[in-house]
Amino acid sequence: MITFDIITIFPKIFDSYLQESFIKKAQQAGKIAIKIHDLRKFAPGRYKSVDDRPFGGGLGMVLKVEPIFKAIKFLKLKKPGTKIILFSPRGKEFTQPLAFKFSKLKRIVMICGRYEGVDERVAQKIADLELSIGDYDLMGGELPAMVVMETISRLIPGVLGKPELLKERITKDKGFLEYPQYTRPEIFQASKGKIRWSVPKVLLSGDHKKIKEWHDKRGKSIGN
Repeated sequence: MITFDIITIFPKIFDSYLQESFIKKAQQAGKIAIKIHDLRKFAPGRYKSVDDRPFGGGLGMVLKVEPIFKAIKFLKLKKPGTKIILFSPRGKEFTQPLAFKFSKLKRIVMICGRYEGVDERVAQKIADLELSIGDYDLMGGELPAMVVMETISRLIPGVLGKPELLKERITKDKGFLEYPQYTRPEIFQASKGKIRWSVPKVLLSGDHKKIKEWHDKRGKSIGN
């Protein structure tokens, strides 16, 4: 089993996500554990402030190092088998092979930034890795945390209802083969016959060798 610890100032963002689909089933089956930690609980003072103005000027606020340090200390992490991730647009790109590597861990802690960023000392002294899910900026790290958690979870044995799916689609270098797929009807018609879209004949042939060749030729290896 792998445990995901998520540190965030908006814990309720995850409520509906964690109660749907295979993420819910994986938790119930004991394949994964997900723990959401409210960063404000680790902030000092009456107002539980987790951010402040950046030194050197600039617009917006920056998450402080102290609450994050206390949150990590509270988790009592033990290595090896643990990885602390800080989400940042400047981070290493998250890929399918990296997800496969992370799926072998026992515990992953994800720090969700907000506002204009996170005190750089978190990246330098606390996190093991800065991670990005793409070359764009978001309001915070909550969506990236869901993306990373889902990508990793589906690689854990027993999480998917059909384990043979991964065996069929995972490439030798741990990427994921994605190819065009079709379902019924074999011929879709609309607009009084003006539209007539057919399924490629090879997929209806029953020839598994030719079908595999078609998949390999038209597929794209994700994450390589």
